[in-house]
Amino acid sequence: MSFKTDLHIHSWCSDGTMSPIELVEKYVDDKYDLIAITDHESIDGIQIAIDEGKDKNLRVIPGIELSTVHKGIEIHILGYYFDIDDQGLREEIKRLAEFRKTRNDKMIVALQDMGYDITMEDLIQRENQTYIGKPNFARTLIKKGYITKIEEAFDPGKFFESEELKSIEKEKLSTEDAIKILKEAGGMAVLAHPYKIRNLGERGSEQFKNNFDTLLEELKKIGLKGLECIYPKHTDEEKFFFINEAEKYHLHITEGSDFHGNI
Repeated sequence: MSFKTDLHIHSWCSDGTMSPIELVEKYVDDKYDLIAITDHESIDGIQIAIDEGKDKNLRVIPGIELSTVHKGIEIHILGYYFDIDDQGLREEIKRLAEFRKTRNDKMIVALQDMGYDITMEDLIQRENQTYIGKPNFARTLIKKGYITKIEEAFDPGKFFESEELKSIEKEKLSTEDAIKILKEAGGMAVLAHPYKIRNLGERGSEQFKNNFDTLLEELKKIGLKGLECIYPKHTDEEKFFFINEAEKYHLHITEGSDFHGNI
């Protein structure tokens, strides 16, 4: 008997398109046993998903995804099993939300200066929406006819990859602080989609592998507990490399789809 898990899912409480209840219904239909809603810097959808999961015999655990920086390298950290009422975690989420709002305001101005008719009202895509991230901008650009698919917003030199928008920095925690916050909230930290980490060398190269090994050793020392080894965009070679790395440093091996709904 298989035990199906997906520990990397985004709801519309961050940049996904489905509500927490819709996600639970989807994963029940797909015969999953355990999932985590891991919204970006948001825990708003967790309790409702947990409650809905109990009614449908699906175990839902607390999750979150945090953008962090370690020695100049951007790293995404997934947190699990933490106390959603932890005051320290909630205060940090609130602080990050304030920085995100400032960044979004600057991005709107930059896009307008580049000739794109984008307003804050355009980015609100549902009632009671509190989170606005880059996918919300991309969906608005599609709706306005500037692009035809999400990926185009991230093309080299275009939109988010333009010098104008790249210069607008997002506030990021240090990786060490993020791991500490999660630990103090009773949770554990897992390194997300490792193949995406930039500045380690060409993907799949020996340079990447050597630099990643050094990075993982450093993160283990500051409290990392797991590695997302099984991920849709990992090749078989990468999957087995990351599994071996997790075993080398005695880290939990996790699986996640990074599902955002129909975007």
